[in-house]
Amino acid sequence: MQKYRHPRKSDTTTVGDAISDMLKSYHLTERFDQKRLIESWESLMGKVVSNRTKKMFIKNKVLFIELTSAPLKNELNMSKDKVMTLFEEQVGKDIISDIIFM
Repeated sequence: MQKYRHPRKSDTTTVGDAISDMLKSYHLTERFDQKRLIESWESLMGKVVSNRTKKMFIKNKVLFIELTSAPLKNELNMSKDKVMTLFEEQVGKDIISDIIFM
């Protein structure tokens, strides 16, 4: 049995486009991307690093990450460029300009 599909009208948009337009009109795109970046921390860095992360927040395009392990903090400081690259690949450029591990 063949399903009948209505062709899309030229004046309709997809749900994704509608959400994107709404975020732009309310100037929330940057906030949405920042939240997405923080939410992706565990999937990007792994459970071990995530379990040793106490708090994360973004202020003035700087990502602050409070860690409970001094050796991990030192290791992440030394590989800050790699972490920045991972974030840029996941969320996009210009979301954050720097990372500070505390």
